[in-house]
This record gives sequence, C-alpha cells and structure tokens, in this order.
Amino acid sequence: MPPSTLLSPAELSYLHTSLSLDPPIRPDARSPTSFRPLVAEVDLLPTTNGSARLCFADGTEAIVGVKAEVERTIGATNTGSQPRSHEEGGDVDIKMHSGEVDIEQERRQQAKGQGQDSWIEVVVDMPGFGRDDDGVVVFLAQMLQEGLVADGSLRDRLWIGWGWHWRLYVDILLLTAPNSYPLPLLSLTTHLALLNARLPAPISRIDEDPFFNDDWDAAQPLYASSESDHGPRPPFTLLVISVGDNIFFDPAREELAVADAVCAITVGTLDTFPFTGKSKEGDPGLRLLSLRTIDPPARLAAAASTTDAANDPGLWKPARGGMKRAVVGKMIKMVLEPEGVGEEMIKGLKGFSEG
Repeated sequence: MPPSTLLSPAELSYLHTSLSLDPPIRPDARSPTSFRPLVAEVDLLPTTNGSARLCFADGTEAIVGVKAEVERTIGATNTGSQPRSHEEGGDVDIKMHSGEVDIEQERRQQAKGQGQDSWIEVVVDMPGFGRDDDGVVVFLAQMLQEGLVADGSLRDRLWIGWGWHWRLYVDILLLTAPNSYPLPLLSLTTHLALLNARLPAPISRIDEDPFFNDDWDAAQPLYASSESDHGPRPPFTLLVISVGDNIFFDPAREELAVADAVCAITVGTLDTFPFTGKSKEGDPGLRLLSLRTIDPPARLAAAASTTDAANDPGLWKPARGGMKRAVVGKMIKMVLEPEGVGEEMIKGLKGFSEG
C-alpha cells in the first residue's frame, strides 16, 4: 500500500487539478516522464557477487546484495541425460578450438530450458516492519521475484551442469523509512546489483562435478557486461499513475495521493537487446513481463474526503472503478516504444554501472 499524505481536501483538489491540465504541472516541475534525481554506486559490498546502493532525492535509500552458492539439483541424474559428441551419435554441436572442447559454448547450448524458478530467492527487509511475513514486505518481495522469474533467461544462466546449479540470493534492504512507494527504488537497485553481478568461470565439463577458475578477474557477468552495448539486461519495475488523461512516471508521495489509478509495469529485454540503435522493425528489444494494479491511497481515504466534500462540487473526490483499457495501453506504449521511457531508463542505469 502506498503511504498516505496529510493533505486537506482543498489541497488535494488543487493538486489534482494541476496534474489534470494540458500540459500538466507537477509539484516539483518535472515532466510527466521525468524521474526524481538519484545517486547510485555499485560493487560496494566485497563479499557478494554483486551489489548496489541507490538513493532518491527525498532521502529514501536502499542497498542490494547478490550472493550465489553452488547447489546440487534435486532429482537430477547424469544417466541418459549427458550430451554426446557426434562420434557417439549425439546431436550437440560441440565446437573445437585448438583441439579442446569449447566448454562455455557447450554449456550455453544445454542450459536452455534447464533452469528452475526455485533457484532464485528474494528477501526484502524494511525498517518499521519487524516481521518478515508482514503483508507489505511479502508483497514487495513477490513483486520483485515475479519479474526475475518472468524474465525466463535468468534461471537458465544459473544452470552449471547435469546435477548442479547456482542458487541466487537477492537480499534487499531499505535503509530509511519510505517517503513514497518503495517498489521502484528497490527494483532499480536490484537491477544495478544484478547488472554488475559476476559468477566464477567454470572450467569443468557439464557432465563433471563443477570446478571453477579461482581468478575473480576471469569471472563471467550474470547478464551482459556493463561495458557492452548489446545483450540482455535485468528486469526492472516502473511505477506509473494516471490523473485524468495524463500519465506520470515515478510519482511522488503527493501525486500518489490524488492518482486515479496506479500501475506497476515490469519490463525485460530480449537476448539481442540493441542498446544503441534499433532493430530492423524499429523495436528497441523490450518486452512486457508483468503488470499489476495497486490501490491508490485516495481510495483508502475516500470516506473522510467524501464526508467533508459531499456537498461541495468544487472539491476533489476520489475516482471510483477500475482502470480503462485505453489508459493501460497508453502506459505500456510509453514504456516499450522506441526511445520511450523503458529504453531511456536502461541507458541511465548503464551510466551508473559504468561510473
């Protein structure tokens, strides 16, 4: 549930009217697609495979650590499932380089479809919520894990070989009490941590017990290298609201208070995501992973506002009913279209990674 704000009915009416104008006027003078200023750093936790810290301008701060552990795959067996070379009658294309098997090529070929959702575990810790099973904490953790699982390609990257895999632990800590809905902050921090996460390079065959290169400089990025312009990127979730006919990204606390509808949109990338330039079809390589609606605070406080403004048509009253299909379609289009919000977000986050 987004945090509520203590505004009078007259203040809420003025804010709603300002956001409904054409062009709209936001309280902090941002454009509808602009995000609040933020500060970020990566690789700050030395004992993790990847980490990131991100702080919004309002002081809300989060830190994410990614840890990977080798684990035996339950129920896996080598019998009858090992790949064989062409001489043995197999159909796996094992390339030879200077007389040696290309181990990484073999692993990539066999990993497709081998991953399991249970190999990814997301834990969220927030100040003021003492229990791990608190409804807000569980909902946020499920939202974030939903995007990682829906991405599909991440779980396959955790496959090491027949009978072994990486278990990925994503620990998310909100360091300060949330001044606004914390989902975008936690998601963007997780994106940066995963983008910079690295796994030890395997030196064993996929049908052998796993052995790894102990040189961390040779470790392989979990996703596309932060220095690369092409390749998949971790999923991220954007918070989008509608006020009248206008769409706003990264809403502040006050804007959430008068939102007609609130939507969380999770976006992923294709394996051939072109970071610079577009595909022949003009598609930037983004795809919609999930979409959830969230009850705005206005509906929870509707009883008090309606009581005070029942007979005053000049005061704002919370909207009733669900979201219109046209509004949902407009939100998705603004995120996925070429040079849209989604592509600009990935460019901005890559800049933090390079820094």
